[in-house]
Order: sequence, then C-alpha cells, then structure tokens
Amino acid sequence: VLAFDRVPWPRPDLLHKAGRERLGGKGYDDALARARIAQAFGRLIRRGDDKGVFLMLDAATPTRLFASLPPGTEVQRMGLADAVELTRSFLNPAPA
Repeated sequence: VLAFDRVPWPRPDLLHKAGRERLGGKGYDDALARARIAQAFGRLIRRGDDKGVFLMLDAATPTRLFASLPPGTEVQRMGLADAVELTRSFLNPAPA
C-alpha cells in the first residue's frame, strides 16, 4: 500500500521558480507532479504480476495527473471510508 496525503506539487523555491519560468509555467508543475506519482507507483508495482494499492487522499487531485500511470491502471474516486474498505478487501480477500 502506498498513500499520498496530497498531490506532490513542487515546493515554490528559487530553483522551482527559475525552472517554471524557463519551461512553461503550470505545465512544468504538472510534469513534476506526474513524475513523482509515476516514480512512487513504479516502486509499488515493479513487475507485471505485482499487485498493490496506490491511494491519493487529496480529493482535489486533477485527473490529468493520472496520465503518468501505466496503461490499464484502474483509477477510482471515492471517499476515505470506501477506500479503506476496498483496500481491506483487496488485501484480505474473502475465502472462495
């Protein structure tokens, strides 16, 4: 299980400001956030047969940021209680 409590937007320091001015404003911020999401997901899922749960707990996460996830990745928007229950059932499936 990997959980982000918020979107990993870049911190607005001097280096970020210079990069943002040179490389395209808001698009630069999106690219950095997508790269961080993709890197974290890649640490959770390393091979095709790996399974895991990636939670983005920030309800204001723009859908466009999920473009960095591998094709076929299922994205669901839900409240925290539903996410906890779905994660619990995924990690501990009922016996067949």
